[in-house]
Amino acid sequence: MTETTAPAVELDGITKRFGDVVANDGVDLSVERGTVHALVGENGAGKTTLMSVLYGLYDPDEGTIRIDGEERSFESPRDAIDAGIGMIHQHFQLVDPMTVTQNIILGHEPTARGLVDETGAHDRIETVCSTYGFDVDRHLDTRIEDLGVGVQQRVEIVKSLYRGADTLILDEPTAVLTPQEIEELAEVMDELTESGRSLIFITHKLDEAMSIADRITVLRDGKSAGTVDSDGTTEQELARMMVGRDVLFEADERTTDPGGVTLDVHDLSVRDDRGLEQVAIEGLSVRSGEVLGIAGVDGNGQRELVEALAGLRAAESGSIEFGGADITGLSRRERIESGIAYIPEDRQEEGLVQEYDLVHNALLGNQTVEPFVTDGFVDWDAVREHADEIIDDYDVQPSNPSASASSLSGGNQQKFVVGRELEHDPELIIASHPTRGVDIGSIEFIHDRLLEMRDAGLAILLVSSKLDEVKKLSDRLAVMYEGEFIDVVDPTDVTDEEVGLLMAGREPDEDDSELEVEP
Repeated sequence: MTETTAPAVELDGITKRFGDVVANDGVDLSVERGTVHALVGENGAGKTTLMSVLYGLYDPDEGTIRIDGEERSFESPRDAIDAGIGMIHQHFQLVDPMTVTQNIILGHEPTARGLVDETGAHDRIETVCSTYGFDVDRHLDTRIEDLGVGVQQRVEIVKSLYRGADTLILDEPTAVLTPQEIEELAEVMDELTESGRSLIFITHKLDEAMSIADRITVLRDGKSAGTVDSDGTTEQELARMMVGRDVLFEADERTTDPGGVTLDVHDLSVRDDRGLEQVAIEGLSVRSGEVLGIAGVDGNGQRELVEALAGLRAAESGSIEFGGADITGLSRRERIESGIAYIPEDRQEEGLVQEYDLVHNALLGNQTVEPFVTDGFVDWDAVREHADEIIDDYDVQPSNPSASASSLSGGNQQKFVVGRELEHDPELIIASHPTRGVDIGSIEFIHDRLLEMRDAGLAILLVSSKLDEVKKLSDRLAVMYEGEFIDVVDPTDVTDEEVGLLMAGREPDEDDSELEVEP
């Protein structure tokens, strides 16, 4: 590795426009070699655009890129990769039907006698995994579609290291990890920086930015709001730089007590798309005026559980009761009409039709509901008014109901989906990762809205891989492991480490406090 005193990456006056929208406005960024540099900011602040410029996805309209002091211009990501830049996107760039090995070497396949040398690729991948402590090498022949989200993320990191990245851009890399796995990732990042690699760490978790990064740059409205040393700032100061106001980090104490049982599940078995049992729970109840949180590493049956409850996946056996009525055999539409709202895990695939504008997306789930549809005819004026209300109330940017869903950032897509579902006037909300990819100001807003609805008497089932989120919002916290509830705990009376061990499959000790899943 070439010794240099110049920063690993310098962005000088980067400006990027999309029509009349200025996504980046004269942004400067300097990343020292062998350091972790966090990039934080609200959705639409320009973080992803700035990193897309560095990664060769966009040409800057103005400004200069320097890598190790040398001015560079990238016409494509391949140019950036050749210059030692790797990017792990928030939405993974993996081919689902292909194996882990095939994804890692795609476009960089080693050959022997004119054929792809997968044996040689295996050896090189195993070396990378061994060097940095990843366990991806035990999945080399597994298809991506058969892996959990957490493993897929590690595949992306290994892919960049395999391709020789000296500077890694990590977009929300801890979103699907347990506290113990986050600590392990931090150790891996330490090893990477000690080897001279530089990391740009995009995160919405300010405590992570402060604990993992050496320096932190805050973007606001496309401009740099400043760069600070992590040991010389506070979460409150960073939040103020991001949103221009003080942000409340703790939830208010609850003002009401839970009521009767709204959702009641017994002996539920659910299979995945391969026909394998992913859920096997004896009982689950959620009361009105209560948030029941479900914590766990992604891939332990949470997705199949919420899909079965929402009516998107048939239960193999067992019963689901809502408001005292058996809804096990009801369709998704019938469950919507009965008062069940669902915030899906994947906003792009399940929450929105990307090609549709926001008006048409506002109609989804309301196709048979007055005042949007009367006698089989859509009242588009009412739908447009509904879309406008969601955009205004949930601060969706850009605030244009005619914009396509695909033109919105991931966080703004999420806010639109959350707004549409919460405004259905439901009795039960099934919220799966409701703030994934959302900035701190919007997280606060969504949390407040969920708690308001809980206090108004709604039952809420919350699934999230963010431990701080489920602990903050939940009245009871169930930990899911390999399709079962390993324990249900009081979120105010358990440590992150204890929950993390449960998420990793540790059985509770005999003297652990146990609460029943059913109230």
